[in-house]
Amino acid sequence: MNQIRNMNRREFLISTTAVGGGLALGLQLPFGVSAALAAEATPEVNAWVMIRPDDTVVIRVARSEMGQGTITGLAQLVVEELECDWSKVSTEYPTPGQNLKRNRVWGAFSTGGSRGIRTSHEYVRQGGAAARMMLVQAAANQWKVPASECRTANGVITHQPTGRTVTYGKVADAAGRLTAPDVKSIQLKNPKDWKIAGKSMKRFGAEDKVTGRQVYGFDVKLPGMVNAAIMECPVFGGKLKSFDAAKVSGRKGVKKVLRVGDTAVAVVADTWWRAKTALDALPIVWDPGDNAKVSSASIAADLKAGLTAAQAFVGNKSGDIKAALTGAAKTIDAEYAYPYQNHVCMEPMNATARYTADKCEVWVPTQDGEASFAAVLAASGLPAEKCEVYKLDLGGGFGRRGAFQDYVTQAVRIAKEMPGTPVKLLWSREEDMRQGRFHPVMQCRLTGSFDAGNNLTGLHMRLSGQSILAAVRPAIVEKAGGKDPATFQGLAESGEHSLGYSFPNMLIDHAMRNPHVPPGFWRGVNINQNAIFLECFMDELAHAAGEDPVAFRRKFMAKHPRNLAVLNAVAERIGWDKPAPGGLHRGIAQMKAFDSFVAAACEIS
Repeated sequence: MNQIRNMNRREFLISTTAVGGGLALGLQLPFGVSAALAAEATPEVNAWVMIRPDDTVVIRVARSEMGQGTITGLAQLVVEELECDWSKVSTEYPTPGQNLKRNRVWGAFSTGGSRGIRTSHEYVRQGGAAARMMLVQAAANQWKVPASECRTANGVITHQPTGRTVTYGKVADAAGRLTAPDVKSIQLKNPKDWKIAGKSMKRFGAEDKVTGRQVYGFDVKLPGMVNAAIMECPVFGGKLKSFDAAKVSGRKGVKKVLRVGDTAVAVVADTWWRAKTALDALPIVWDPGDNAKVSSASIAADLKAGLTAAQAFVGNKSGDIKAALTGAAKTIDAEYAYPYQNHVCMEPMNATARYTADKCEVWVPTQDGEASFAAVLAASGLPAEKCEVYKLDLGGGFGRRGAFQDYVTQAVRIAKEMPGTPVKLLWSREEDMRQGRFHPVMQCRLTGSFDAGNNLTGLHMRLSGQSILAAVRPAIVEKAGGKDPATFQGLAESGEHSLGYSFPNMLIDHAMRNPHVPPGFWRGVNINQNAIFLECFMDELAHAAGEDPVAFRRKFMAKHPRNLAVLNAVAERIGWDKPAPGGLHRGIAQMKAFDSFVAAACEIS
């Protein structure tokens, strides 16, 4: 997997030390001589499919693998249409440079927002189907028969009238020379006929992961490579003032102590531990700036004020919430708070860079190879044709390794100071925790109004907190008139994050408060807190109405049949209609997120 073509000068080893045993295992990464030669000898049928003479198949997948199974799922979709032998399939990543040269034939490289499969399944299936059609045509040309007389199964093409057969590997080279079929002529299978796609299959790389053979970014070792540890100003917005390199330059193995941009200092050494311990001993003076005065308490107070602020962006509304609250027989209020949360990837941020005046190459675990590529271009100052990024599987991503490429920028900047020498930058766990791009802090105040008959007449949900898009993609917020639409995930009027209830009078709005701590996309993004806020309050409203939590929810879900169906299914599974055994307590919740309808129920003692 991860095989990169035209890399025959780039061979390197992965060194793994067994705990306590000191055993070094030399594993050749698939960017070396043998892999490059193998790639060059593998006929490409089209951008997605390469087939070797021995009938082994390589599926190219642009999305990133970080344990979620995307690589396997997308390969299944290609293979379903290709109709080859699944046991002979492997995968590789194309590079962003290749994608650019080929007019972005592989589409988006970004893997996030639960979009890896749902936004690329159609065109990867078309890639598999097109390859199959080209293979059939190549066989038909060889036999001088109409392609319509040929059928495929399990990597074998059969001419039905005569019974002649040929395997894909025997005609792959000829197929790759044919003109690809027009997309409009490609007929995809009906999902009801699927034999591989949508089925539970052994994941690619699973065995390597459990046996320790999987190659991650921090396993990379290039010939002549040095290692870098880095420390950025511990106060966001602060700067590096000075450091005393002479205090650590004489340490064993230390190669260089250098400033990285305006905010960080790095130590380069022959081993990472020597670099890290030298950095720990380095006298550093920071200029923290005004943000040093900001505290968790001051941020919380600012958000608290937002709960009653006059100005707020409307995300969803119906009826007249002001009249409902004013005329209520009673109201129920609740306030919730959601803290900053770090991604805490198992594998800290890292990237290996090699820079020369003619080429800059980076090996990196990334959720977005094209974003990494853009960072390399910007940091190196080289044109696109002189840069390349080689993706590795991720030891966790959760959004941290997508829109944020700070670690790639740092690695390239350090490598530029040591031309020709590969530099592996690895963040310490402490640095990884300090320099996260955190799930935003948020507070919420909810108010429900009831009439004299104890019927819910209105709901006001006020969010107060940070906007991710204002920090990461400000153009979207500007286009929306200052509003961050992503803040209302799970609460929106329509779309992939629409609200699953219809209330007679409702207002959901957001008082934007943006502290200096940089926010980021984190797992389910804003669904996390919005689901907690709303579903906890639905339980409180049900209690105030004297009703069962499920029955109460159902009253507002008639216009949302899919949400209701999932809620009912979960309630049935847990036996909601029967009393919980003594000592057990039940909870239930539902939400729509990323076009998925989700419900959960639990029992606790």
